[in-house]
Amino acid sequence: MGSKKFRLGTGAGFSADRLDPAVDLVRRGDLNAIVFECLGERTLASGLREKLADPTLGYNPLLEKRMQAMLPLCRASNTCLITNMGAANPIAAGNVVANIAVQLGLQGIRIVVVTGDDVTDLLTDDTHLEEPDCSLKDFKQSVVGANAYLGSEGIVEALQQNADVVITGRVADPSLFLAPLQHFFEW
Repeated sequence: MGSKKFRLGTGAGFSADRLDPAVDLVRRGDLNAIVFECLGERTLASGLREKLADPTLGYNPLLEKRMQAMLPLCRASNTCLITNMGAANPIAAGNVVANIAVQLGLQGIRIVVVTGDDVTDLLTDDTHLEEPDCSLKDFKQSVVGANAYLGSEGIVEALQQNADVVITGRVADPSLFLAPLQHFFEW
């Protein structure tokens, strides 16, 4: 067995998690990557509603605060940041992060956005809903969106492109942590 080591930290485990422990981890943890897992079904639904009202929104409301604190630290420590804070609008989140990097004078940060989870366009009137066991046309409430859980592949591809920051929407929670290990250990 080889002696390769990869140090992976968790910066958040839910949408409104505290920032201080993440800052401390990046400062003192000698990390290769830090993951901010911030997306649950409820927070995704909130993001979908926000995006419907304003197409420039729909990402985690703490994205800007977190990135302002974390980008300089991650850059200084060569720590990759991986997050699902893109929520319902990962492209807008990527633009926000790019703007923050510019404002902070952090040139050359590679930000990769993973998309593909929004499957709303695939819905038809005949789409079957498991709960409440009816077709979409018989569903009595409006649907604001449909998202699939993506796996780790898109994140691995982003890391193969030497991403410093990877932003996703809905991915399976373990994928956020598995992808950097897959990339590093070439699994």
